[in-house]
Amino acid sequence: MENFIVTTTRKPDDTAEIFATELATKLGGNFVEREDFSFDMLKKIHGVENILLVKKNSLSVITAEGELFFHPNTAHLRIKNLRGGDGDRLIDALKISEGSTVLDCTLGLGSDALVVSFVVGLRGKVVALEINPLIAEIVRHGLKNFSEDSPHVLDAMRRVEVVNADCKDFLKNCADNSFDAVYFDPMFRRPVKSSSGLNPIRPLADNRPLTQEIIREACRVAKCRIVMKEHSDSAEFDRLGFTIAAGGKYSSVAFGVIDV
Repeated sequence: MENFIVTTTRKPDDTAEIFATELATKLGGNFVEREDFSFDMLKKIHGVENILLVKKNSLSVITAEGELFFHPNTAHLRIKNLRGGDGDRLIDALKISEGSTVLDCTLGLGSDALVVSFVVGLRGKVVALEINPLIAEIVRHGLKNFSEDSPHVLDAMRRVEVVNADCKDFLKNCADNSFDAVYFDPMFRRPVKSSSGLNPIRPLADNRPLTQEIIREACRVAKCRIVMKEHSDSAEFDRLGFTIAAGGKYSSVAFGVIDV
């Protein structure tokens, strides 16, 4: 049995029901009429762990840890700071600018991809990979339809290309030097539990560590630099051959880089 179903709010319009059935077909799940059931009851009846919920103008996933939905989160403030002339640790680590091409191998909720898209602009390109189809779908839909932000943020959202794929497989099919930079933000080996906003994504996230094979492929695909985000004292940097970038002395998060 599939580990998710697709449903709607209790009183959906025809458009929402049609969209929900289309999503179920696309993602290989089952559409279930909501009726008056609670989410817990629907999970119990259908033996699933997650529910893809179609609302009037948005999508979300009900997981064991809460409701997961798209929102620009810190990207809005980071873009505002960039527009004001301040720096951004990820952008500094990637060494990108207008016109750069970036492969984000771990989309997650899309905050980093959005900031990168703003920086590379119309002449650049951001391809963002997400292995979980439910996360990929809600973030893709959010980037395409979210409307409560400034025009330059919304334009950056629309330019992110979301691909539901395993980064290992995707990288193997990329040509040599096909992106200026490749970025990884894997689930930390030691989770930051205080980041409560990430809790709903944890049941869906890919917890596998990066492998040396993946990093070798990234080095082949990247023209200039590979960047990985991890806990500042993580052993992953040494294991995978990254040098920790300068900056963020008092931050619990660090960026490791490999120049190619």
